[in-house]
Amino acid sequence: MSFASEFKEFAMKGNVIDLAVGVVIGAAFGKIVSSLVGDVVMPLLAPLIGSINFSDLAVKIASDGAGKPVLLKYGSFLQTCLEFLIIAFAIFIVVKGINRLKRPHPSAPPPPPSSTDVLLAQIRDILAKKP
Repeated sequence: MSFASEFKEFAMKGNVIDLAVGVVIGAAFGKIVSSLVGDVVMPLLAPLIGSINFSDLAVKIASDGAGKPVLLKYGSFLQTCLEFLIIAFAIFIVVKGINRLKRPHPSAPPPPPSSTDVLLAQIRDILAKKP
């Protein structure tokens, strides 16, 4: 089998195509999440937390040959972690809402047993009575 035919067989497998579709949908969903957080969640949180921005926090650890400071920018890491937590919480709330919509209503009565279930229960009861 040639290299080209092996690659074609690999690329056309269902798993690879499913993965490609998942990546494309994930990228589109990423835009939705970014808009949700940036346009809906953050404006709601702004009065509560103010405009927290850790990005400028840094520690000078040395100077390079040209005299520029070499900085350890831990503030940027903290800012990214904070944004991640906000995004993760927003996604959690959205998924929780979607799951609540998918869950059957608790006050709905359970469906009656099917005729097959009733017949099997009768057979079980008859067999249980035999010594």
